[in-house]
Amino acid sequence: MKLKILLTGKTGQVGRELDRLLPQLGEVVALDRQQLDLARPAEIRRIIREVQPGLIVSAAAYTAVDLAEKEEAIARAINADAPAVLAAEAKKVGAALVHYSTDYVFDGSKRTPYEEDDPPNPINAYGRTKLAGEQAIRESGVPHLIFRTEWVYAKQGRNFLLTILKLATQREELRIVSDQIGAPTSSRAIAHATIQILVQIFAPGPKRPSWPDVSGTYHMTAAGQASWYEFAKAILEQASQADAKSAWLAAATAARPLIAQRIIPIPSLEYPAPARRPAYSVLSTARLAKTFGVQLPDWRTQLHRLFSET
Repeated sequence: MKLKILLTGKTGQVGRELDRLLPQLGEVVALDRQQLDLARPAEIRRIIREVQPGLIVSAAAYTAVDLAEKEEAIARAINADAPAVLAAEAKKVGAALVHYSTDYVFDGSKRTPYEEDDPPNPINAYGRTKLAGEQAIRESGVPHLIFRTEWVYAKQGRNFLLTILKLATQREELRIVSDQIGAPTSSRAIAHATIQILVQIFAPGPKRPSWPDVSGTYHMTAAGQASWYEFAKAILEQASQADAKSAWLAAATAARPLIAQRIIPIPSLEYPAPARRPAYSVLSTARLAKTFGVQLPDWRTQLHRLFSET
């Protein structure tokens, strides 16, 4: 029987890529925010009971980190309460659940990559709500994969890559935080890694991993690390060499030339934001590599590939 997959958040950064790739695994029912409002538990239950999926891939989330400081109740409804409902309903219909979480479940006090079993200690509302979502999924007992990722960017949506490209058409000097360290990760790399893993689990054959053996939390990020300042520099280096007629790049810059001449590194204190960010949130991906043999490329390689694509 063909696997039936329910995908939430199909127009998000990761969801858009998953919508393109998941059909190779089975029949996909992909929904956006208008079709499935995760803030409405009854709607979640109705959709899952109607679709009767064998796999739910939850790529929808409340991701406005600063706004979450004022809207924590809304963020919690989407990032914590909705995953709890998804997990409970998935268990009832016999489905497995794939969910994406964040590096912001950690406080940034380490100086070596965080491992999955390190104690979480979120320092902002977004991180608290995402951690609560993780915990709800684990406590439900549903077969699951929780993929923590970080600094996600894509050609569409709202993200650091597109912000830098826009600002570079407006200002000659950019001042970028240099004391926050993470691993910039493209949505396409996350989606490809997810598919590689799901193919292993759902492919027919005696050697495929079983859910009891692999169910759990994994870090899924680019190799390497960078500051926001280093990431911004790399973005503008790639943009200066890219084909300006590329449709996505032209859209990102509104077809205007890049005029930024200087990028100045600044401490976080000079760029106050409503939400605190971890100073260091690099995630160790050793468990992902050991369990599934999957490793995402270095962040610079991912960025180069994005600019090389038409």
